[in-house]
Amino acid sequence: MGKTKDVFMIGVGMTRFGWQKEVLLSDLGSAACRQALNDAGITIKEVEALFCAHSFSGRVAGQRVLRYLGTTGIPVVNVENACAGGSTALHLARAAVAAGQYRTVLVLGMEQMSRGLIPPNPDNYEAAQGLTLPAKYALRARRHMALYGLTEKQLALVAVKNLSNGSLNPYAKNQTPMSLEQVLQSRMIAEPLTLYQCTGNADGAAAVVISDRPRGRSIRIRASVLGSGRYTSVKDQGMTADDELARRISKLAYEEAGLGPEDVDLAEVHDAFTIGEILAYENLGFCKVGEGGKFVEDGLSSLNGKLPVNPSGGLIARGHPLGATGVAQACEMYWQLTGQAGSRQVPGAKVGLTHTAGGATPNIGSGACVVSIFSV
Repeated sequence: MGKTKDVFMIGVGMTRFGWQKEVLLSDLGSAACRQALNDAGITIKEVEALFCAHSFSGRVAGQRVLRYLGTTGIPVVNVENACAGGSTALHLARAAVAAGQYRTVLVLGMEQMSRGLIPPNPDNYEAAQGLTLPAKYALRARRHMALYGLTEKQLALVAVKNLSNGSLNPYAKNQTPMSLEQVLQSRMIAEPLTLYQCTGNADGAAAVVISDRPRGRSIRIRASVLGSGRYTSVKDQGMTADDELARRISKLAYEEAGLGPEDVDLAEVHDAFTIGEILAYENLGFCKVGEGGKFVEDGLSSLNGKLPVNPSGGLIARGHPLGATGVAQACEMYWQLTGQAGSRQVPGAKVGLTHTAGGATPNIGSGACVVSIFSV
C-alpha cells in the first residue's frame, strides 16, 4: 500500500439543535452544508463526494439534500451506524481522501427526532422487557459505585459541568445552567440517573468539508479508528463490553496519531448519560480505572481544568440527533483548534479528541465506536 495523504478539515457548518418539527430535514441538512462550504471558501462544484449520516431519515437522504445544493451526479454514500453514524461518515470520508480517491469531500450528519421515540431493534429482547439504554447505563453506574465508590454527586457534577458549557454554546438545545441540587432533584429516569443526567432527542444537522489541501483556517485529522465489539462467549457480553471496545479503539487511534492521552488538550466524548462520560475518562486514558468520579469532582474536566471535556456541552446540553452528533463533535474541534469557540474557548488548544459510541445493546455486547484525533 502506498503512502496515504494528510487530510484536513477546512470548513464547518451547523444548525442549532432542538425541536424543529415544522422544518424539513432537507432544509436543515442543506443549511449546514451551505455554512460549511462558505466557511471553507468553496462552492458545491468543487465537492467530489458526499457522505451523509442519519438513522431515521428514509432512503437516499443525502441525495435529497444534494438536490437543494444545486448539483447532481457526484457519489453519495448514506451511512447508518446509530449514535456513531456521523463519526463513521467522517471516518469513511477521511479514508477516501487519504487514499487519493477524492480531493475534497463534504460530510453531513442530520436527524429529525421530534416526531417520536427511537424504536428498539426488533431482535432486542432485553429492551422489550424494559432493559433499555437508560436502564443499562444505570446498571453500569451501580457497578461503578459498588467497585470504586462512585457517588451520586460525582455523576450529577458531569451534568452540571456540561449544562454550564452548553449555556455558552449558541448551537446547544439546552442553554440553561443548573445547580447540583437541581440536577439531583430532577425526576428519576433509571436509578441513580435523573432527568438532567440523560441526553434528549433533538433535530439538527452538522457538516464539515475535508480535503487533502489545507486552506485558510484548517486542522489536520491525525487519526480516525472505527471498531465494533468482539466476544467469543456469553461472558464477554456483560457490563464491561463497552469498556473493552473504547479502550481498544482509543489505543489504536493514539498509535495512529503518534500521540498519547497526555497530549490531548480537550475532548468531546459520548455523554448520552453522565456515567458514560465518567467511563470515557477512564477508557480513553485520561485517568486510571475507578478514578473517573474523582476526575470530574476535582474539576479536571471543567472548561478551565487540566483537560476540558465536552466544552460544547456534550450530548447532555447540545442534544443528540443521532446522525448529526459525531459531525457536531468535529465542528467543535474545528472551532476550538482554530480559536473560534468564543466564551467556551479552551486557551492554547492544539490537540483534540472525539469519541462516539453507537448501538450498544445488552444482548450483543457493544455496537460501534469511533475515536478521532485532530491537531493544528
